[in-house]
Amino acid sequence: MKAVWYEKLGAADEVLTVGEMDTPEAGPGEVRVKLSASGVNPADVKRRGLGTYGMEYPRIIPNSDGAGIVDQIGEGVDAALLGQRVWLFNGQRGRAFGTAAEYITLDAWLVAPLPDDLSFAEGACLGIPCMTGHRNVFADGPVNGKTVLVTGGAGAVGHYAVQWARRGGATVITTVSSGEKAAHAVAGGAHHTVNYRDADAADQIMDLTGGAGVDRIIEVDLSANIELAARVIKPGSTISVYSSSGDPQGLFFRMALKNAVLRFMVLHSVPREAIDHARADIAAWLSEGDAIHTVAATFPLAACAQAHKFVETGNKLGTVVVEPDK
Repeated sequence: MKAVWYEKLGAADEVLTVGEMDTPEAGPGEVRVKLSASGVNPADVKRRGLGTYGMEYPRIIPNSDGAGIVDQIGEGVDAALLGQRVWLFNGQRGRAFGTAAEYITLDAWLVAPLPDDLSFAEGACLGIPCMTGHRNVFADGPVNGKTVLVTGGAGAVGHYAVQWARRGGATVITTVSSGEKAAHAVAGGAHHTVNYRDADAADQIMDLTGGAGVDRIIEVDLSANIELAARVIKPGSTISVYSSSGDPQGLFFRMALKNAVLRFMVLHSVPREAIDHARADIAAWLSEGDAIHTVAATFPLAACAQAHKFVETGNKLGTVVVEPDK
């Protein structure tokens, strides 16, 4: 099969190789997916460039999300999955080979049905962004009637978090950095947007809550936003953190792997019951047909390095997708 891989950490142009690898075979409890789309998340480019979870394998295929068709099943797997359109997540978490390839094998429970009215590229937007958004919004219970602040509400995770919080009955405030991003957040369901670059951003948020503060914060960058969070969070409330640009002594990554509270989290160590809850909610939501899945750009497999570089610019709206069958 055609695939992209790296054997050392570094810049995308320098370490990503495009070539041929053996096509994997589905083992017991696994499915093989013929991939049509591979989602590129910020965590994927950080892992390739910085080794945020360590360089565990001599050769790694990047990217953890994707969508395609199940073309082979292993022993013990429901035969009904064969030929099914699916989206998948955590393809490169705790294993060497991700979705930047024509095929991937993985545990059958890591795939979910992809409705016929969604493209494979839209399916590749789900995975880590949609599941992470769901977990951060609902990990501490229902949000109906609460005020939720989503920092970075135009980002891939943030935009899903906005949609989940609005769907859950919350009043949603989000921070953005431009008018274009504000419009994108509002399209996802945000009631209010605040430009985090404004010197009085915290005051604006407090005014929007009548001085009460917010009940929960879904946090994209704890290091950058800690002062804002401290100003606007209600006493006794929760900040659910899924990323941080600064990480002294590896605090974020060590605590995220434990899904600790002040709620640090990373999807691949979320408890199975929470994963199943998210999958059920996503299936119900997709069946309603009102979810927004934003594809920022698409690249052919051979241009995977360019896709990674685009994610690193921070200028995308939505998920960058690599198409292994092109």
